[in-house]
Formats: sequence, C-alpha cells, structure tokens
Amino acid sequence: MNAANATNVRSALGRYGEELAARRLTEAGLTVLARNWRCRSGEIDIVASEGDALVICEVKSRRAGPYEDPMAAVTPRKAERLRRLAECWLTEHGGAPPGGVRIDLVGVVLPDRGPARVEHVRGVA
Repeated sequence: MNAANATNVRSALGRYGEELAARRLTEAGLTVLARNWRCRSGEIDIVASEGDALVICEVKSRRAGPYEDPMAAVTPRKAERLRRLAECWLTEHGGAPPGGVRIDLVGVVLPDRGPARVEHVRGVA
C-alpha cells in the first residue's frame, strides 16, 4: 500500500470511528453540538452537551492488533491541547455553561470480524 492509500484508509477509519462515537454519545443521552470543529489551535472531534455541561470529546479509532489501545491515547500533552481547544470554543460560543466543561474520550476498536468495540470514558482530563 502506498502512502496516499494508507492516508485514505486512516482517514476513512477515523470518520467511521467518529460516526460510531457520535451514535454512542447520543445513545447515552448527550446532544452532539458540532463535529470536527476547528480553530487556529486545532480541531475538536465532537462537541456535545450533557445537561448543562459542555463535553469536549476526543475520538481515537484503531484496528484490532498490536497497536496502542485507543484509551491510552490521551497523554498529558494531548489533555493540555484539548483544554486549550475547549477555551477557544468557549470564547467563540459565549463562555462556560453553568455545568462547566468536561473532556471525554471515546475509543473505537475495529476487529477483523464482528462489531466494533466502542468505549466512552468521562472526565479523562
């Protein structure tokens, strides 16, 4: 597989994982406000609300195999980046809601066969 094909496969995997994550969040009672929201500092995969709280969701999708588990993907550096992105969202959308802001992670693992495993962890950073 050449580099362009590998990039397309990763991009398709990421889009599919984000679709599964958005469904899982909706099923859990959250309201998706935006997907792939961008600012100068980067991108938030999913912005949602739960009650009066704003939820910033990082989505990590992986194929099953010897790769790092997606739930290990939020390093302290990544968490700080997500906090900066949350500040950008709040600045652009009128400030913090009464329920505050939470950063969640949705990990999606796609096995060779069978359904995807989708795990939602609240308050990772």
